[in-house]
Amino acid sequence: MTQMQEMMDIRIAKNGRMVLPRSARNALGVTGAGVVVLSIDGDDVKLSSMRQSIKRAQDLYRQHATNDLSVDDFLAERRAEAARDDDA
Repeated sequence: MTQMQEMMDIRIAKNGRMVLPRSARNALGVTGAGVVVLSIDGDDVKLSSMRQSIKRAQDLYRQHATNDLSVDDFLAERRAEAARDDDA
């Protein structure tokens, strides 16, 4: 399924503030006050929701992770390491 691309003009005030149109807020899943992530790649600027950015970071981690340790496994390893250091 192809998504339609929407482009719009946004005015920026002298102090740098701008109003994000409702259609953009809806696309980002932002209701009321919220946080978005702004990324700059050369001349391109992109807004993403925090949820989208976290998912992207998690996906990147999964692609590059070198082990299959869970958080609990990781913490157990660190505790064992700390205990060995205390014994030394």
